[in-house]
Amino acid sequence: MHTYLDFEKPIAELEGKIKELRHVSASGEEINIAEEVSRLQNKAEKLLQNTYSKLTPWQKTQVARHPERPHTSDYIENLIEDFTPLAGDRLYAEDCAIIGGLGRFEGHSVVVMGHEKGNSTETRVKHNFGMAKPEGYRKAQRLMDMAERFNLPIVTFVDTAGAFPGADAEERGQSEAIARSIEKCLQVKVPFTSIVIGEGGSGGAIAIACANDIYMLEHSIYSVISPEGCASILWRSNDYTESAADALNITAQDLHRLAVIDDVIPEPLGGAHRSLDDTFDAVRKVIDTSIREQLTHDGGVLKARRREKFLAMGRAGVA
Repeated sequence: MHTYLDFEKPIAELEGKIKELRHVSASGEEINIAEEVSRLQNKAEKLLQNTYSKLTPWQKTQVARHPERPHTSDYIENLIEDFTPLAGDRLYAEDCAIIGGLGRFEGHSVVVMGHEKGNSTETRVKHNFGMAKPEGYRKAQRLMDMAERFNLPIVTFVDTAGAFPGADAEERGQSEAIARSIEKCLQVKVPFTSIVIGEGGSGGAIAIACANDIYMLEHSIYSVISPEGCASILWRSNDYTESAADALNITAQDLHRLAVIDDVIPEPLGGAHRSLDDTFDAVRKVIDTSIREQLTHDGGVLKARRREKFLAMGRAGVA
């Protein structure tokens, strides 16, 4: 059963009526159900278009966190052939919040990794809701080293509320692990493409997203802090969460305008979860184009361009 967000209640009511009509069986009198269903479907689609054409930053945040939104494991399953998962940081432990390994994408051998939130109570606990600890970021560094050693393009999927803030993570060097991961992203001399597929939260996100080409799905978000976190710090109250979301410039459209990302990947009407195949196809095309273009350049050029890309952020005036 489809999960509806708070602002989708009118859409839920219409689509609920459509489902009811489809299950109505003829009983004595003739009812033209098909015509009524068609009328309601058109009305529901128009309402969906109208709603999603003017989402607020906070509503986009809700869509980015939708429980049915595809996760990294879904993209790997649908886009990567012969995927071989690799585990552990070779220092401390395996961190399931970041999954990664080797596979083939459109004929190219690649190293792929990303945050995994899980889609059930059991898997969410296993993957720690996509919030990685130091060992997760050290595993990411190990995979990036492997990519450079064998001259393989890197593809990352970003979807995390942020790095895990627990005491155990801090004790094992969370800040250092994130910093080293960012450093590694900027050092590798191979094609590097990153997609924000849901939440891009703080250093936990950028640790695997300092890429040559950075894209965001239309209703994903990317920010130094969550709206809730910002509200709790500035106003000391969650009552200002929506105001924080408005002020943070967290949407894909804002970040494209600010030149933080390279482009926005359109989502199916109603969000990525409403048509998974269309979502996977759109992401596939963007990654394919990105890798092919980057493969025309020498590794040193890719590294230099990546460095200049991040150094230039915030320098130029924004219209």
